[in-house]
Amino acid sequence: MAGKQGFLEKLAYRIPGAMGTPLSIGIHTILFGLSLLLIVIGIDADRVMLVLTTIVSLEAIYLSLFIQMSVNRQHHRIKEVAADVEEIQEDIEEIQEDVEDLTEEDTKSP
Repeated sequence: MAGKQGFLEKLAYRIPGAMGTPLSIGIHTILFGLSLLLIVIGIDADRVMLVLTTIVSLEAIYLSLFIQMSVNRQHHRIKEVAADVEEIQEDIEEIQEDVEDLTEEDTKSP
């Protein structure tokens, strides 16, 4: 089960990145065009619009969930980076103190 979760998680993080690409825009344009073509060839317009609206609504819901997952992931990464930055700042302060101590020792020695 852990392997499937890894695959699904990777997929969930890749989907928002794929949206808005020229390929995604092209696919959506073709699908919307095909739905209009269904109306032209005689399929009930209300039924086509109902299915199209449902699909678009579900897509919007899932896309917002994927985006929220990405936001949560980035938030976690930012917290990790902030902790690393704090550690680096503490190390720099220690190094500065050591340099000041060495400088004082150099000025005191003959």
